[in-house]
This record gives sequence, C-alpha cells and structure tokens, in this order.
Amino acid sequence: VGDLPGTPTTTTRRSAFDAFRPLCTKSDEVRLAEEASRRYGSLAPTIFSKVIDKSIPADIIYEDDKCLAFRDISPQAPVHFLVIPRVPIPRISEAKDDDTELLGHLLVVAKNVAKQESLDEGYRVVINDGKHGAQSVFHLHVHVLGGRQMKWPPG
Repeated sequence: VGDLPGTPTTTTRRSAFDAFRPLCTKSDEVRLAEEASRRYGSLAPTIFSKVIDKSIPADIIYEDDKCLAFRDISPQAPVHFLVIPRVPIPRISEAKDDDTELLGHLLVVAKNVAKQESLDEGYRVVINDGKHGAQSVFHLHVHVLGGRQMKWPPG
C-alpha cells in the first residue's frame, strides 16, 4: 500500500487526535455518493455509508482515501474485519471494468491489515454477492477472517 500514490506508508491504528481529522469530509462523501449514483444508479444509504461518514461508530483499524477497514460487529472468527471502498459499489457483480485498480487496492489493504493483525498462519478472504451469496449489506465489502483453522467447504 505504501507504494501507491496518496496512500499511507504504514497501516496503523488511528490515534485519538486522528479521530478529529477524518480523511474524507462530509463534502467528499457527497461527491463519492454522486459518483456512485452516476456509475451504479441511485443507491440508498447503507450502514456502511454511515460508517464511512462517521455518523455511526466503528472500530476502524485502517483508513485511506479509497477505502477503510473496521472490525465486524458480529465476528465469525477471532479476527474478523471488513474492507470497504468509499465509493459504494453495490456488489462485486456490478463492479465496472474500470474499477480494477480499486478492487486490487481493497485486496492489498486486506493483506496488509491481516499482517498488522498478526494473521501469520493464514486467513480467509470472502466477498458475498447477492441473495444466494448471502450478501446482507449492498455495499461491496471484503471479509477477512482468521485466528483459527477454517473449514472446507465453507457453507
């Protein structure tokens, strides 16, 4: 992540001081919502939109200008966090071909935060898509689960 323009060189927890300096302002969020509306149609705000604009609290463990990572409120493993793009792509099957850089960035952030979380023995990366994929929030999100042996098949 540190090699990408406009991204931090390390993935560290935000300090108490940083909590008062969000990386994206409300006006940035309006711009991102407008961009998503142009690309994906009119989208209703989701709980993740409220995490991004800080109107609901979350345990944010990484944040940059393209995405953020935070702990899942209903963890399914000892370590379970989500990586979400700031632009609210509804689901992976609706991602545009020119979202390639952003989608790659989400996976690189997932890898770096997994390392930060000491998931040295491995972890699982999951993206649910649609009803049959058990997607519950229609804002693309990458689950990273670790800290225990995963089972196969997953479900």
